[in-house]
Amino acid sequence: MITTLEQYGYQPFFAEQHKEQYDVGRIALEHTHLYRIYSEDGEWLGELSGKYRYEAVTREDYPAVGDWVWMTKLPGERKAIIHGVYSRKSKFSRKVAGQTTEEQIVAANIDRVFLVMALNRDFNVRRLERYLLTAYDSGAMPEIVLTKKDLCDDPDALLREVEAIAFGIPIYTVNSLEENGTAAIADTLSPGETIALMGSSGAGKSTLLNSLYGEQRQKTGGVREGDDRGKHTTTHRELVVLPSGAIIIDTPGMRELQLWEGSGAIDVAFQDIDTLAASCRFSNCGHRKEPGCAIQAALADGSLDRGRFSSYLKLQKELAYMERKADAAAARVEKDRWKKIHKDMKARGNR
Repeated sequence: MITTLEQYGYQPFFAEQHKEQYDVGRIALEHTHLYRIYSEDGEWLGELSGKYRYEAVTREDYPAVGDWVWMTKLPGERKAIIHGVYSRKSKFSRKVAGQTTEEQIVAANIDRVFLVMALNRDFNVRRLERYLLTAYDSGAMPEIVLTKKDLCDDPDALLREVEAIAFGIPIYTVNSLEENGTAAIADTLSPGETIALMGSSGAGKSTLLNSLYGEQRQKTGGVREGDDRGKHTTTHRELVVLPSGAIIIDTPGMRELQLWEGSGAIDVAFQDIDTLAASCRFSNCGHRKEPGCAIQAALADGSLDRGRFSSYLKLQKELAYMERKADAAAARVEKDRWKKIHKDMKARGNR
């Protein structure tokens, strides 16, 4: 039985933020306005204090699965009041769905990110590049898990495609339904470390979790006829402690991963292109028709895949567009915050 915070992933980074007047807990599951919290004395149902709720401005201000929180446990109940969120060690974010320009934190305080992709007709190396970029930007260590190898006629060929874009990253090819089919991953797990499972709907994340857990921990779906895609089964983010002591955050499948940030990580995610660009004759080369362009030369001789370079340009444009929209959204938030402050000051002055 879990009896220490360290077994939930409590590290010196968080211990340095401890406040004596508050209890400590980690967000395991988010309900509507309520949170399941793991603490050293069991599970608690938490809600935000009125002050916290009033001062929160953006979605980033609210707790996410994996967050550590300051809280007060209510005597005689299994309920707690959340007063704040610890500074995050890492976070995997994306833009919220729809037209709103706002960050959604998918998982917080993770040590490793398993990017899960199935080796069937849903395999898409360009989508994997997008996930890699976001994973690098999260602050956690990315690793790739290729599932459903039993549904692929030539898994080695697809593995080579992945290796061509994932430099120095651990890559696992697994069949989660096979006995010991995920042993190579299980052997790397350590007690107290937190791992997030990320991937599109039906990639096999829940089946992978069940295999690592050793039993049917999460509901899974079969493969749809017609398009070879798995059925979407996970509907919420949840923190699960494995018998090995490792901590897994399972997430719903993402039909679309809209970038939130990543400009600082694009050179790492596309380090092959970054290295080529450094060899161009001109430092401000636009990689189009300039003389001495190393990228155009690599495209011409086939050493750089045209699809990969197109993906790089597309993601660059998307990041620049998102940065402009995020700056405008941040300005609106700041304006609204000051309007709220002035309104409060005026109300106090009229008392």
